[in-house]
Amino acid sequence: MDGPSGSGKSSTSRGVADRLGLRYLDTGAQFRAMTLWMLRHEVDVHDPAAVAARAGDPVLESGTDPLDPTITLDGQDVAEAIRSEAVTAAVSPVATVPAVRARLLDLQRRIISDALDDGGIVVEGRDIGSVVWPEAEVKLYLTADAAARAARRTAENGSGSVEATEAELLRRDQIDSSRATAPLSVPEGAVHLDTTPYDLAEVISRVVAIVEQVRGTAEAST
Repeated sequence: MDGPSGSGKSSTSRGVADRLGLRYLDTGAQFRAMTLWMLRHEVDVHDPAAVAARAGDPVLESGTDPLDPTITLDGQDVAEAIRSEAVTAAVSPVATVPAVRARLLDLQRRIISDALDDGGIVVEGRDIGSVVWPEAEVKLYLTADAAARAARRTAENGSGSVEATEAELLRRDQIDSSRATAPLSVPEGAVHLDTTPYDLAEVISRVVAIVEQVRGTAEAST
């Protein structure tokens, strides 16, 4: 499941994984954890060479229970720390560094491969269907208009103004869609779902219906 910030990927992915009895992976949390490590070790996040030189050092682990997803950094729970304003401001430049993406791509593919042996997994991010796992059984691209995305993110954070949040989301959209390595894009074969007019429960139900339809079609053809 791909899409820009605030489109509802995380909540939708967790809800769909829970409904379908699948595992869940938030790849954005991995990039945030990598960014947090760089900040804590005083690496200049705007210096791609400096970030690349340390990209192999952090020890990252992602728990894949949709009801209790976890992310640890060097053995420490950082689920709350990675949502800080400092990490949010720095994650896009870190995520554009090819060495960071290569390191996390390997980790993500190993997690997906292991989960496929245990029933399957819902993975969310910005290049899942295009780069990380293009052979996915179902590929979705979630969007919402900028104002709706900003309102959701502001409510989620519990602070800040909708206007400032919208400006930050649009800034991140520009960085993510224009980066040289794995830019944000609609994956080939993905179902495009605009979540603007729906609440979370409705979006989850729509995605579950899409998955069940694809699975039913696949079963009918075998």
